[in-house]
Amino acid sequence: MCGRYASARKRIELLEEFRIERDRVPEPLAPDYNVAPTKRVYAVVTRDARPSEAAEPDAGDEAGEAAEAPAEGVARELRVVRWGLVPFWAKDPSIGSRMINARAETVQSKPAFRQAFKRRRCLLPADGYYEWQRLDGKGETDSPGGKVPKQPFFITRRDGGPLAFAGLYELWRDRELPDDHERAWLWTATIITTSAPDELGQIHDRMPMVIEPERWADWLDPEADDPSDLAALLAPAATRGLISYPVSTSVNSVRHNGPELIERVEPALPEQADPGAAHVGSPRSRSAASEGTSGSAPDKLF
Repeated sequence: MCGRYASARKRIELLEEFRIERDRVPEPLAPDYNVAPTKRVYAVVTRDARPSEAAEPDAGDEAGEAAEAPAEGVARELRVVRWGLVPFWAKDPSIGSRMINARAETVQSKPAFRQAFKRRRCLLPADGYYEWQRLDGKGETDSPGGKVPKQPFFITRRDGGPLAFAGLYELWRDRELPDDHERAWLWTATIITTSAPDELGQIHDRMPMVIEPERWADWLDPEADDPSDLAALLAPAATRGLISYPVSTSVNSVRHNGPELIERVEPALPEQADPGAAHVGSPRSRSAASEGTSGSAPDKLF
């Protein structure tokens, strides 16, 4: 499962890192170190511009080359979507809060996801994601809630580069609004999850499917709809270059946000754990942890 992640990169950075050809972000999002379901997030898609979009201005001169991209034709776009997919056939958008993840094993057959999987695949940029581990030695847990104390971990790239989560996006029409209303169409997305390999399975048995840069074009291609080809895109989870380390329990609450949430802390011992505590141990910087600072537990490197 992926229920929280960090997405703190600036829009201009994403335009460059994901080689965006058409910028469709009307207003940049603020850095978010505690992305939770139903929040607005960045998504990378490849699609043909609709006639109504051809006249839309791009989002500012600072976009560089992306601002000069042609307004028509198929192109890689940066968009803002809401996390939690709302199928096009849904009666109302409330279903989206239960559609934050799609299992790779069933994504081609589930009614909520199968049409989007054929034609509307996307990438969700992230700096890393959070998982929680029970401190009573009884395995992983899906969320920070409950009575059993849990230690949150942050999983990220060792080199600090972005992660590209495999996702699906959908457009839902609000029939109560006129066609020309700015909120007539709701853009939503879900993250595809897969089985975590043994190294990460010690924390949680599921993880977001990460798409490597050399496969971005194939994953985003809206014309690729052959079932066998699509199945091949659902590659096993790759953990090469990922690290995990314990972070503050402040992340448990969606009210908390800021770079301190991804700073390394000393892991709590079961007898010391307090599920209501604001933090665990003494925080250390992410860079110090990566360098193996003396006196601190080393990060797990996969």
